[in-house]
Amino acid sequence: MKRQTGFAALAAAAPLAGTLVAGAATAHPGASGHLPVETFTVTELTPFTSPSGNIGCYIDPSTVRCDIQERDWSPPPKPASCDENVGWGQGLTLNVGEPATFVCAGDTALTTGNPLAFGDKIVAGSIECSSAPSGITCWDFQYGGEFSLSREAYHLG
Repeated sequence: MKRQTGFAALAAAAPLAGTLVAGAATAHPGASGHLPVETFTVTELTPFTSPSGNIGCYIDPSTVRCDIQERDWSPPPKPASCDENVGWGQGLTLNVGEPATFVCAGDTALTTGNPLAFGDKIVAGSIECSSAPSGITCWDFQYGGEFSLSREAYHLG
C-alpha cells in the first residue's frame, strides 16, 4: 500500500466545506494486465474530476455528487420541490441508502480536484465511483442506488 496524497487539496473556491484526509491507494492489475488500476479509499469529503475535467465530483462516506460542465442532454423538467432560485439538473447525487437523483443546488461540484484516471476507483464507505472513457459511474454497493454521467448521456438507477 502507498499513501495517496493527490486528493489532499480542496480548491479554495470550492462550495462544499470539509476537512480532507488522504486515503490509502492500492494498485491492482488493470483489465488488460498492462496498466495499473488504483483504488483510493477516503474517509472525508474529497474532490475529484474526470480526466477531461468536464465532470467534477465530491465524495464522502455518506454521499457523492458529480456535476457536469458540457453535456449533450437535458435534465427532466425542474420539479416544484426545487427552489426556483437555484440550479437544477447540473449533475447527479447519491446518498447512502437512497436512489440517485438530479442535483438541485445553488453551488457546484466542478472543482480543481485531481483527475481519477480511467479504470481507477475511489471508495468512501459503501459508495464507489469509477472512471472510464464513457464517463463517471458511482454506486452504493451495500444499499443499492447508482448513477452514470457523461457528456453524451446520464443514467439513474
